[in-house]
Amino acid sequence: MSRPKNQNYKSHGSSKGKEREQRASIRFKTTLMNTLTDVLRNRPGWVEVKDEGEWDFYWCDVSWLRENFDHTYMDDHVRISHFRNHYELTRKNYMVKNLKRFRRQLEREAGKLEAAKCDFFPKTFEMPCEYHLFVEEFRKHPGITWIMKPVARSQGKGIFLFRRLKDIMDWRKGTAGKKFTSLEAQPVRAAAATANPSGTHDARSSDDQKDELPVENYVAQRYIENPYLIGGRKFDLRVYVLVMSYLPLRAWLYRDGFARFSNTRFTLSSIDDQYVHLTNVAVQKTSPDYHPNKGCKWMLQRFRQYLASKHSPQVVETLFSDMDNIFIKSLQSVQKVIISDKHCFELYGYDILIDQDLKPWLLEVNASPSLTASSQEDYELKTCLLEDTLHVVDMEARLTGKEKRVGGFDLMWNDGPVSREEGAPDLPGMGNFVTNTHLGCVNDRKSQLQQLFRSLQAQKKASS
Repeated sequence: MSRPKNQNYKSHGSSKGKEREQRASIRFKTTLMNTLTDVLRNRPGWVEVKDEGEWDFYWCDVSWLRENFDHTYMDDHVRISHFRNHYELTRKNYMVKNLKRFRRQLEREAGKLEAAKCDFFPKTFEMPCEYHLFVEEFRKHPGITWIMKPVARSQGKGIFLFRRLKDIMDWRKGTAGKKFTSLEAQPVRAAAATANPSGTHDARSSDDQKDELPVENYVAQRYIENPYLIGGRKFDLRVYVLVMSYLPLRAWLYRDGFARFSNTRFTLSSIDDQYVHLTNVAVQKTSPDYHPNKGCKWMLQRFRQYLASKHSPQVVETLFSDMDNIFIKSLQSVQKVIISDKHCFELYGYDILIDQDLKPWLLEVNASPSLTASSQEDYELKTCLLEDTLHVVDMEARLTGKEKRVGGFDLMWNDGPVSREEGAPDLPGMGNFVTNTHLGCVNDRKSQLQQLFRSLQAQKKASS
């Protein structure tokens, strides 16, 4: 997408020329003070730009995007960290709206069996505009638990559970969720006080930096009452997906991630206890008996190994394949509405809940997953994740564009499913087609990167 230069536009990248060629120096800018800052500052050949200086790479927050994107001219090589209307997937109400629309489209075009592959999000109503539809559904299933979530907030703020219509009446009057008021202040204070092992912290609590809404809307969602429990505690999974393009759709899946546990054993007898029902780290670390060194996280490799010890390998493979389906279908649901711009990429944080039947459910997608570390292990994961994100974004123009793996990222979709086997055609149905995803598998990223860049250097020498 090119933009004409005029007096109202700010131009970026121009002093380096427009060609996407190898550059000795990359000028970067960011306002986020966390693990990301460490990674950017330690990257060879990258130079930090302050204030209004010219930049080639900007890891921006969504408020900058909203205010400046349409008034910024960018040369071909320039990259920024969000798509213009990323909120089509990352606002809870828009995500559900797009998934419902995509499901209807699939049913028309491919039949009910294909459409059923979109049945991975709980029954959801936007409030207050779908209030009457919600009441109708509520009365069909008396006694079940529902959860109310503000569409544009994060870290558990504003969430409450309910079983009575009276609670919704109170919410409409602005008095609901008072028992959860501690959520409103505690996570922000705790986030400000929690430092990275590197000694830096977030300038703002940014998981997720949703676009603010002039009038706050909520979603009422059927609460999953039968979550899979480990040690009697509820958890969800944080998984990272990197999208480099929507047209065509080109998406990478990171091998590492983590399970986030509640601090208190699960029970449905107390729906007002945030430490039972909300797994957000920002919430859990305010618990009186939270252990800062132990934390409430498992790495995904540990989680996958635990499941393999409890269930058959086939069951585990099916679960992770079902999660792959969630990533792809959710991206496809917004593929035609996201403004796909060659300057943009997006690192999404997916939140997945697994129930007792080992069915994965999509809770939400974050456009600004927290990059502040809660432990040394968490810091190392996020450092590697961000280093590999920058390798894939490839400001240095070292990659050929044909890579199926870069560090911990595996290319899972490239205008179609990608085969795990090297040299195999990327067409499902051709023999034993296995998708190129390795979530929770061994992440030997260091040796892979060494081999990759040695191979690229050898190719460059041979061609010259």
